[in-house]
Amino acid sequence: MTDAGLFGPDSITWRVHREPIVSVGGLRSLYLQALHPRAVAGVEQNSRYRQDPWGRLARTSTYVTTVIYGTTEEAQRAGARVRRLHARMTAVDRRTGERFRVDDPELLRWVHVTEVESFLTAARRGGLRLTPAEADEYYGEQTRTAALVGLDPATVPDSVAAVEDYYTQMRPSLELTADSAATGLFLTMPPLPYGLGLTPVRGAAFGVSALAIGLLPAWARKLYGLPGLPATDRIASVNALVLGRLLGSVPVEWIESPARKRAMKRLGLRN
Repeated sequence: MTDAGLFGPDSITWRVHREPIVSVGGLRSLYLQALHPRAVAGVEQNSRYRQDPWGRLARTSTYVTTVIYGTTEEAQRAGARVRRLHARMTAVDRRTGERFRVDDPELLRWVHVTEVESFLTAARRGGLRLTPAEADEYYGEQTRTAALVGLDPATVPDSVAAVEDYYTQMRPSLELTADSAATGLFLTMPPLPYGLGLTPVRGAAFGVSALAIGLLPAWARKLYGLPGLPATDRIASVNALVLGRLLGSVPVEWIESPARKRAMKRLGLRN
């Protein structure tokens, strides 16, 4: 039998990640992750993302699509590489001077939850219709990706309600630090390659960043010093729906990832 990987074409995960707007969700997750003082310190002190933001983005995208669409062996190899990389990294909490491990389960859990919640939020607000049970199923499926980075799946929120409770528990420990403010600014106005910063592409890139910010929970926008008004949520939802429908009109084969193309071929499926 052909290996369908960790999820397979009948999974909610494949349905969610078929939506191109999940890329906006990925950006949204970075804004959320930056609000955890130790998570953002770990990135700032160990990553070269400022020197090579688009290379970092490409590597992260390749990891995510490999885990979703690759064979079980490919997904496990990708997870093992991430675990080895994280195991070598430490950082210093600038508030306390304490050194900590980047693979601390609390940090891994924060990154995982913000990522999958952002993917799901972007897809749903972009027009993907899922029942509450299907949304719960997505989180349940994603505990498999949590295991790849070294988390015990039993410690990972696996439903919409569990994710909401997790955010409630984490909010007192979140704050806007110098690192998170600098990261947020960089995400909003990143350097563009090939001189594109002097073209209309800059405006389009800023629009995507603004949408990612608008899709943040109100409490997260407030931490960044931005409006947490209900009107902002409504405007962001309308913009996400418009973008989701626009992207949905583009032929899948034009924008699908190489990993998905290989999976479709491997499983003998058509778009």
